[in-house]
Amino acid sequence: MTLGMKKLFALVAAVVPAFALAAGGNVHLDEHLTDLRDTASLQRGAQTFTNYCMGCHSMEHARYNRVAQDLDIPEELMMENLVFADKKFGDLMTIAMDKGDSKRWFGATPPDLTLVARVRRPDWLYTYLRSFYEDDSRPWGVNNVVFKDVGMPHVLAGLQGRQVMGTAQVAVGFDTLTGQEITEEHEGVLYLEEEGKLSAEEYDKLVFDLVNFMVYMAEPIALERQRLGWWVLLFLAILFVPVYMLNKEFWRDVK
Repeated sequence: MTLGMKKLFALVAAVVPAFALAAGGNVHLDEHLTDLRDTASLQRGAQTFTNYCMGCHSMEHARYNRVAQDLDIPEELMMENLVFADKKFGDLMTIAMDKGDSKRWFGATPPDLTLVARVRRPDWLYTYLRSFYEDDSRPWGVNNVVFKDVGMPHVLAGLQGRQVMGTAQVAVGFDTLTGQEITEEHEGVLYLEEEGKLSAEEYDKLVFDLVNFMVYMAEPIALERQRLGWWVLLFLAILFVPVYMLNKEFWRDVK
């Protein structure tokens, strides 16, 4: 096994325990319809990640210039808006935060997120980033439905607003006679008590773009792999014809 592969497996081993406390199968996960061909979405996701996530989380297995090339971001624009501190265009996407300090502040070192979309499904990430709610019993004043007792602050709270868990009316169907919505009172429901800088729809779109970008980062060559896969299937289909004819020729005189 090469040194690079050893580092990759070590990274996955380090990331998995960080998410091991996530809630089990009882939590409903909202579907994330990932679209790696939507370059505009990936660009917006990159902007959100570098501005809100890279204070604590690195993507140290990716380089700024590769991201800029794949997402059609000019070098000047990339350096001005998405690359901070004294980083160079070809540098790895690391952060300046000391791991010892971060462990003391958060209780655990925030994991590198290069492969998080492969460790956790996009649906999990999409739901997780929209499921923070106020909880005064927690050190950072927030908890999460998907990741119970999460040790991370809700860095997007200013955009989403104040989300709380409580009792609310939930739609359960429609009256077939009147066409009116039927609601029931449910406990443990998340709802916005105070809207942030973005509306609920705008915030969902921002999180969608962010997760889209994280899926791309986990496998930048995904679209190329899929494209090559079709060529391989076509080659095998063409190869099948002479192989089939050759097989018939070999077995023609066998009784």
